[in-house]
Amino acid sequence: MWSNLPFDVLAKIFSFLSPDSLARARSTCRHWNACVDTYPIATSFILLSLHHRAWFLALPTRNRGQHCYVHNPVIDNWHLLSLDFLPDPVRPVASIGALILVRPTNCTVLQLALCNPFTRQFRYLPMSNISRTNPAVGVVTLDSVQHGPNPNFRVYVGGGMSEAPRGGAMYELKLEMYDSMDDTWHVVGFVPTEFAVRLTVWTPNESVYSNGVLYWMTSARAYSVMGYEIDGHRWRGFGVPMADKLEFAALLCRNGGLTLVGGASEGEACIWELKEGDRWGLIQKVPMEMGRKLLGGKRSWGSIKCVGSEEAIYLYKELGSGMVVWREMEEKARWAWFWIEGCHSIGGNQVPNLPIKGVFLHPNLFPFTF
Repeated sequence: MWSNLPFDVLAKIFSFLSPDSLARARSTCRHWNACVDTYPIATSFILLSLHHRAWFLALPTRNRGQHCYVHNPVIDNWHLLSLDFLPDPVRPVASIGALILVRPTNCTVLQLALCNPFTRQFRYLPMSNISRTNPAVGVVTLDSVQHGPNPNFRVYVGGGMSEAPRGGAMYELKLEMYDSMDDTWHVVGFVPTEFAVRLTVWTPNESVYSNGVLYWMTSARAYSVMGYEIDGHRWRGFGVPMADKLEFAALLCRNGGLTLVGGASEGEACIWELKEGDRWGLIQKVPMEMGRKLLGGKRSWGSIKCVGSEEAIYLYKELGSGMVVWREMEEKARWAWFWIEGCHSIGGNQVPNLPIKGVFLHPNLFPFTF
């Protein structure tokens, strides 16, 4: 019976499977494999993204071998993925649905690329119009099929150092934008000198897009936020709660709004949301027991990192140290706190406790084509 099901019926059933289960299903027989290969991709990915949570992908920060670790939240299991298809060591900049925007670590001039660790695909984006080092990067996903193999997106690059007309280096004031629709970079505006300096010196590559604005967090204490209103081409800056006391701070997007996560010296970690008038409102505190477990007996939050999606916020440290998770429940009406054990072994083999950089992505097994 199963081998005779129409493709549309079979594909509907497959849409409820997680990517690892789908990979096993397609290897069952030729009929099932043909269904996965030929059924309309866009519809399948919309269903997959609705039925399954994003996965946590951990990349070692010290390039100890070409591999990464992924956590499947459906069955609470860790997997090891080889990255030996990458031509250069990379570090993640942002996730774009099922893809990861990365930059090589062996080059000082900005170069960006896309990769899918599940299909083992890698592609460099064109070089930007202006050669620059250490700029800030912001990503905007444009459409509802963002979890498909070919999402439409834009990458904004601001600040950084470029070559001065008479030699030497200068802060770059031109703002560039890459559009995946035409695979081209465009100069779209200018960055005020004050913001160009802050984007270059004090801003990590992570950005958050919310309600038409790209935001970056400065990494210098006291912390502050910079925002770029895309339609109005306006820049603005504003403060954050406990700015001079936070030992770590990260910006996320939750329920479409800008969210701040931070931890204070010998204190708690808190979550705030941005209100009207650039005011912050406290919405949650990390449970004290989970916070102590994550810190491992220490009192400093300085080594903690954070990554989030619309449906979950993860606080983590090293690969094996475990993670504190605040995520949306299935009924969509409330959020709850969970502890996820770190990765200690895979397939019976011990895993070293590595420093990592985490990103969220919705894994897929279909190749991207742009």
